Amino acid sequence: MAHVEPPIKRRPTWVQSDRTVPTLFVRPVRRFMDLEASSGVILLIMAVVALIWANSASADSYFGLLDYHVVVELGDVHILDESIKHLINDGLMVLFFFVVGMEIKRELVLGELNDAKTAALPAIAAVGGMVVPALIYVAFAAGIEGAGPGWGIPMATDIAFSVGIVALLGSRVPLTAKLFLLALAIVDDIGAIAVIAIFYTTDLAFFWLLAAIALLALIYILSRTNVRLTGVYWVLGILAWYAMLESGVHATLAGVAVGLITPARPFYSSREYDALARRTIELYSADETTQDAREEVDFEVLQLSKVSRDSVAPLTRLEHALAPWTSFFVVPLFALANAGISFDGVEIGEAITSGVALGVAFGLVLGKTFGVTLFAWLAVKAGIGSMPRGANWQMMTGLAMLAGVGFTVSLFITELAFEAQSPLVDLAKIGIFLGSAVAGIGGYLLLRIRSTTA
Repeated sequence: MAHVEPPIKRRPTWVQSDRTVPTLFVRPVRRFMDLEASSGVILLIMAVVALIWANSASADSYFGLLDYHVVVELGDVHILDESIKHLINDGLMVLFFFVVGMEIKRELVLGELNDAKTAALPAIAAVGGMVVPALIYVAFAAGIEGAGPGWGIPMATDIAFSVGIVALLGSRVPLTAKLFLLALAIVDDIGAIAVIAIFYTTDLAFFWLLAAIALLALIYILSRTNVRLTGVYWVLGILAWYAMLESGVHATLAGVAVGLITPARPFYSSREYDALARRTIELYSADETTQDAREEVDFEVLQLSKVSRDSVAPLTRLEHALAPWTSFFVVPLFALANAGISFDGVEIGEAITSGVALGVAFGLVLGKTFGVTLFAWLAVKAGIGSMPRGANWQMMTGLAMLAGVGFTVSLFITELAFEAQSPLVDLAKIGIFLGSAVAGIGGYLLLRIRSTTA
């Protein structure tokens, strides 16, 4: 009878233990963070907190904190003098756009956008979802002084919110339809990034722009030559961000660019990894009788640990490491810093019915719904794209409406489109809140009703 090794009993880690903190706090928080909709919930909570804080008796502390300037000097050299709000918008949000850049790269190389036929439908639908909302905004805001640059606000789709709402519907929405919405949101992000780069860039400093391009080119060359020193990339990435900040081009685009040039394929193939792993296991299973034999095994195990790391694509590793930070820290902090609107002295009825607020709200709700659905229908009828399996036009309309949840990137573009103290900023934000809420609830109900009648 063959000898069977008894299973190895491992001691539970601190997180797995029955201690009070892991049981009552750590594990429940981790389970919540694993839910697809959880980041959207945190984002919504922080937006509500910002609104309450900005209209409470402590409103001065809210706006005072955001306007507080952080100054960094090295001797007589002035390095940084920015408000906390600008550090969040121009600094921390670089990480968010870095993750967005990697998501775009992954979809283009390995995902839904890799195949031209599959990518055609969400790409064409996204164009409709950008053009029609912009036209609706222009129609409503026509004649309002200073409102023109806001046309980019209703073009965006918030991935965290829209995909999170679909996640609440579970199996009622087929995977193919979820992937369509994700691909649509990714193309929307590409469009929003292009709009920021082209239309919201002023006072270019060409020396700094060339420096940023040179640094990005160096990062690309190093990645193509298999240089694996992560610290080098972080240093060059930070320098590229600073150069982009000084150039006049919005600094977050440095994050997108670095994300797009992050390698999407591993340094070692699965065959190379398998060969080394088998050799290491054989050595590890053998009885080590000498110190030299033990050292050889240790060396091979160390080599395997390095190869294991490099057998996962840098893009996958970085996305896995940074996505939780951007979803549960950076973007919620951005919402806290940008969602606060003071209604002190504001006539709510007039604000809601202003051309800017209506243009943004109708652009997000009607523009996205009509634009995405119409362009998707034209693509299918022309034979350019094909409907997701298991979806019908009611479901597609619901998904199109969900694309109108434009919270994060819409707020971001608002800060770029208008002057900081302009009353148009708050009007646009009111439109974003109203439009995103109606689009989110309406899209959810459309998909829910479709699933119960199917």
